Amino acid sequence: MGGARPACFPSPRETTMRLTTHTWGTGNRVALLIHGMMADHRTWRRVGPALADRGYQVVGVDLPGHGGSPRSSGQDGARLYGLDDMARAVAAACPSRAEVAIGHSLGALVLERAVDRGLAVDRAVYSDPAWRSEPHDLAPARAYKHATRDEIRTANPRWEPAAVDDELACLALWDPDTLTVLDPPPGLPASAAGPSLVLLADPSERIAPGGQELLRARGFELRTVPGAGHSIHRDDFPGFMSALSGWV
Repeated sequence: MGGARPACFPSPRETTMRLTTHTWGTGNRVALLIHGMMADHRTWRRVGPALADRGYQVVGVDLPGHGGSPRSSGQDGARLYGLDDMARAVAAACPSRAEVAIGHSLGALVLERAVDRGLAVDRAVYSDPAWRSEPHDLAPARAYKHATRDEIRTANPRWEPAAVDDELACLALWDPDTLTVLDPPPGLPASAAGPSLVLLADPSERIAPGGQELLRARGFELRTVPGAGHSIHRDDFPGFMSALSGWV
């Protein structure tokens, strides 16, 4: 993998945060990767190089409060994170247009919000997006900040050892106060802004069957990766890439 560096494309748009990005490849087509909660660009360890091999310049961002990107600072030192702020920061860190953008979980929320606010993306892929409609207890997620290697391995038996190592490194840098962007639950998007694919775990704990039908009715294409958990690209990398057929 290449080295992490500050946002690699100048942008006239103003943002409150300048994100750290990571790039793979030097192709003339751009692919944007946006990780999920608790992770950073390292979650795309296999996806980034695979897309670079297909001729893309791949840009992986570290969201605010994750990886090498800044932490939020509100009044009296409180950590305050907003979905709109994250979307603006991602849009400012990316080229003027990406041929494909892939967001996982929280990253899918940020991608959908950024596209809705004008980020130019030809094709958007939402991997098991965190589009919950019902309140959800976030305490276990906050506690996961302190998960051990054995706990991570037990919770994710299909991950390769490097992915477990990455998770430990990501958790060490993650600010749990980013969980505030999920409260209240964001719910489902009203419509697909352009070609939009939703990849689902099997089963998906984020999108219930009724919600899946609503997404289809709202213009999204849905595909499921059999047997995969929430982190599809780490549970079943070949299945993940196969499910992207026609989109990358």
